[in-house]
This record gives sequence, C-alpha cells and structure tokens, in this order.
Amino acid sequence: MTIPKAERFPAIPPEQWNEAQKQVAASIASGPRGEVRGPFLALLRSPGLAQTVQQVGEYLRFKCPLDRRIAEMSTLMAARHWTQQYEWQSHYKHAMKAGLNPAIAEAIAEGRRPTGMATDEEALYDMLTEVLHNQSVCDATYARALGVFGEQGVIELVAIAGYYAMLAMILNVGRKALPAGQEPQLPWFPN
Repeated sequence: MTIPKAERFPAIPPEQWNEAQKQVAASIASGPRGEVRGPFLALLRSPGLAQTVQQVGEYLRFKCPLDRRIAEMSTLMAARHWTQQYEWQSHYKHAMKAGLNPAIAEAIAEGRRPTGMATDEEALYDMLTEVLHNQSVCDATYARALGVFGEQGVIELVAIAGYYAMLAMILNVGRKALPAGQEPQLPWFPN
C-alpha cells in the first residue's frame, strides 16, 4: 500500500477567508454549483481568478447550448488526458446522466478509441484527440467537426476541453484527494 501524498491546496477554513475570498465563495455557492468544492477550494487562493474561472465554468457547464452528452464526453476526454481522478469521478456521473454510453466512457478511461460511437461522438473524439495530442487539428478533422457542430459548437467544445484541462492541472498540482471512501477509476498510464 502506498501512503497518499498530502494535498498541497487543502480547503482554507471559512473563518480564515479574507473579504475577497468570502465574496467569490458566496458567488460560487449561490450559483448552480451550490457550494465551493473541487478545484475552487484551491482557486480561492486567487479570488480574482477564481471568480473569472467560475463564471467561464458556469457558462460551459450550465448554459452552453451543446448537447450535455457531448459536453460531458469532452470533459471526460480532458480528465483522461491529464489522468485527473477527481474530475473524472465527478463528470462520469454527469456524462451517464446525460446519456453517454458507459462503453464509450470506459474506452476513453482505458485510453482507446471507443467503438459504436454516434456521428457527433466520433467527430468530437477525433477533434479532441488531435487537439490534445497534436495541439491542433488537420483540415479534414476540422471540416467534419464544423459540419457536425458549427463554428459555435467547435469553439465551445475546444473551450470545454481547455477549461477542464486547466482545472485538471490545478487539481493535479494540488494533489486533490478523492472524497473519502472513493477509489480511482482511471487506470494510470505508464510513464
């Protein structure tokens, strides 16, 4: 058994929050998230950034017109790319509720191309795989994604993956622990 490493950005007790932290925490808690958790516990260390990031996330997660199944698949792909366990566990539930086939999520978790994807899932998978691994997309992949999602959809899907990549990096650097009693769901890839 390995001893878990200590979190680098543990929750700051609310009684120790400064005025700016109290304001952003109140903004987060009064929004659709309902509480300050996950990456926002770390982000409270930079209240101005936390406020801006939470507004972007609120749009992408709660107001973006994309099909939630597709948006959550994008989030899972970012979580898998960064092997971010906390993010994966949180959004796996959302993806299942939104109707993503569990076999697709399982393949993503295992680092392999899912089979049996719908046309929009294939277009998303190909686009984000190229973005995450090649830092761009080829013309054919872009044209296909554009045909399926339109310009707004392409922008929003890339933004979702980028947003969750940023949160994954914050969570990974901060060594965010899973909630008590939960085990990692993503396999670790060899280094």
